[in-house]
Order: sequence, then C-alpha cells, then structure tokens
Amino acid sequence: MTDRDQAAAEPAGPVGAPSDRVRVRRKPDRGHYDREVIDAILDAGLVAHVGYVVDGQPYVIPTFHWRDGDRVYWHGSTASRMIRTIESGAPICLTVSLVDSIILARSGFNSSADYRSVVVVGVARAVTGDEKVRALERFVDALAPGRSAEVRPMTEKELKQTAVVALSLDEASAKVRDAGFGDDPDDAAWPVWAGTIPVRLAFGEPVPAPDLPAGIEVPENVRALTDR
Repeated sequence: MTDRDQAAAEPAGPVGAPSDRVRVRRKPDRGHYDREVIDAILDAGLVAHVGYVVDGQPYVIPTFHWRDGDRVYWHGSTASRMIRTIESGAPICLTVSLVDSIILARSGFNSSADYRSVVVVGVARAVTGDEKVRALERFVDALAPGRSAEVRPMTEKELKQTAVVALSLDEASAKVRDAGFGDDPDDAAWPVWAGTIPVRLAFGEPVPAPDLPAGIEVPENVRALTDR
C-alpha cells in the first residue's frame, strides 16, 4: 500500500541529515533530523529492532531499549549471538516504530498509516563497570519511574550474566507521517466506509503476583502506566 502525496499536503521536515546513510530518500519531506523529534520517538517506543549480519546472514532481533542522553541502550545475555556480534565491532542498525493511526481509504492504493519511526546506524560498544550498573537502573526506571530504588539490587552473578551495549545517536534520523486521511476525489461515491482509526499503546489493570503479601498496594509509578 502507498500514500497519496497529492492529498497529503505535508510540510517539509527539517533538513541536514547527519550522514548519507540515514538520509530519508523516499518522501524526504517526512524526514526529521533534529534530536527533539528523534528522542521523543525513542522514549515513547517500548521495543527496538536491532539488525546485524553474521556470515552473510542478516538477523533482526526485537529488544527492550532505553535512551540516556546521546545514546540508546539495550541489554541481553552475555551468551547471546546478538551481543557477541555487537561487541565484536560489527556495524548495526536499530529501529523504533510507532503507529499512530490506520488510514482506510476507498482504495487499497490510498490506504496507509500515520506513523513515527527512527533509524540509528553505527557501531555499538560494550558498557561496563559503574556505567553498566547505572544503565541497568535506568532500564528499570524506564519501565516504571523510580522502581530501581525499590527492587532488590542486582547480584554480582546477575551482572556477569547480563551484557549492556550502547549506540551513539550521532547517525540517526526520524521519519514521520501525520497527514491523516487522503483519498481520490473520484472515489468519494464508492460505497465503502472510509476514515481514520487512531492507534495507541494502552496498559491494562496491574495483576499482582500470586505470592504477593497482603497489604502491598499498587505503587503510583506502576499505576501511572495504566493512565498513559
């Protein structure tokens, strides 16, 4: 399915891609290279997809991610192929995508979606020592703000089993479509429903652990997730 540019009437996005590798070529008016837009998308997304190549075979792995300043982080088992490949210095690509609405036009050709996405390329580095501990605490807080101070600290064994990697945002770009509904004027009389269906991420009611002692209420930082 493709978008109809004639009906979109989208303003051009900021110019100045940090590198040719992340320059938006298809519909370049949707490209954004300012960090405010990039950071907002990375912070709103729950899952990133990390792409890398091993012996000529590409792999794309979904993973939780979190951003801290000028870097995006993720973690994994020290035994995982993804982590070993990344720590070897292999080039990688990380993407985060958010769908804001489904556009149902009167033709399949004009049906589309409003979306926000980020692409980051480069070589990630292993995070060690105190920075690793702080990064993992930041990950826990990204799931529920302030929770790292509430949970049991990681043991040395757990730290050894967990790898953390960081990728600079030096080469990053965003692509955004927020044009809404667009259709061919000649299709207006076609007898089928057409319009926009908003899409949003929603958290359900927290379900306590089966062995949770009585009297421990759902904390505010967890309850806040359900109010997003």
